[in-house]
Amino acid sequence: MQRSLIENFGMVLRIVLFVAAALLLGAHFFRAGNTLFVVLCLAASLLFFYKRRLSLVLLQLMAYGAAAIWLVAAVRLVEFRQQSGQPWTVAAIILGAVALFTLVAGLLLNSRAIAQRYPV
Repeated sequence: MQRSLIENFGMVLRIVLFVAAALLLGAHFFRAGNTLFVVLCLAASLLFFYKRRLSLVLLQLMAYGAAAIWLVAAVRLVEFRQQSGQPWTVAAIILGAVALFTLVAGLLLNSRAIAQRYPV
């Protein structure tokens, strides 16, 4: 009983981390005015309700792609700030941390507890 409670908490925590990462990416696209990608980011978490392994793979790919998007945004922001003579280290640290958070959220979806609930 207690073990299943801990496993459920771990699964819920993994899902919550992914949803937070998706919301962050949605906010990034919202700021850029890209409504289609905002909707996709918000809707992506609905794949957790489709209990197939394909949905987990798609969610992981989204998380890895989102981490890459954050890294590209960080590089572009650093380049822009360096060219304009503005400080850039804090922005690079923040965007790097968001990229790492998003990457970890995707990696955590590769756990045994989640894979058991999403059959092939």
